[in-house]
Amino acid sequence: MNFDLRGQDMTAMRHAMVASQLRTNAVSDARVVAAMDLVPREAFLPEAVANLAYRDTAVPLTHGRAQNVPIATGRLLTQAELRPTDKVLLIGAAGGYTAAVLAELVANVVAVESDPALVTLARTALAGHAKISLVEGSLVEGHAAGAPYDVLFIDGAVEEVPQALVDQLAVGGRIVSGLSDRGVTRLASGRRSAGGFALLDFADIDCVALPGFARPRTFTF
Repeated sequence: MNFDLRGQDMTAMRHAMVASQLRTNAVSDARVVAAMDLVPREAFLPEAVANLAYRDTAVPLTHGRAQNVPIATGRLLTQAELRPTDKVLLIGAAGGYTAAVLAELVANVVAVESDPALVTLARTALAGHAKISLVEGSLVEGHAAGAPYDVLFIDGAVEEVPQALVDQLAVGGRIVSGLSDRGVTRLASGRRSAGGFALLDFADIDCVALPGFARPRTFTF
């Protein structure tokens, strides 16, 4: 796909992000590095914040949402061990950036986003991209109509991964996600087995929070 770049200055900033934020922080998969060096983050952000695309912080979007930190997305992509034949369920598509990166690495991407304004942004940025199906709907519910998936990719932090999403994975399928525990975020990965799934932390990295994934609260008397 041809992207509308916004000037050579942004291209240089993208190369600098790859060199200083990704390569130095265990984003070691050459295919992931190449994809993130190709896809322009600024094309998937509102115009007002496009100049923030390559900072090593989350970028504010709309209604409390934010584009995930580059290193968090890069580490999740690396940990997912993506294959060219994979079908990926992406939760938290935001403006479409991670979907575009994934499409450079896998066969198909089903990208779910709940915020109508972000869906509109993503539809424009991803127009004509045959590998990506953008779905407006609940992040917690995913898109069961497209199951089974080889990879569940949650591009943000959640308190827990709902069983409804895990059920959409093929047995043996991989899960990568940010996890939030009392304000501390970590990146985690795991696999679905015939008997369930488990996630193991692999990095303490800031990660944007996704709405709707709060763990049910327990009460003591």
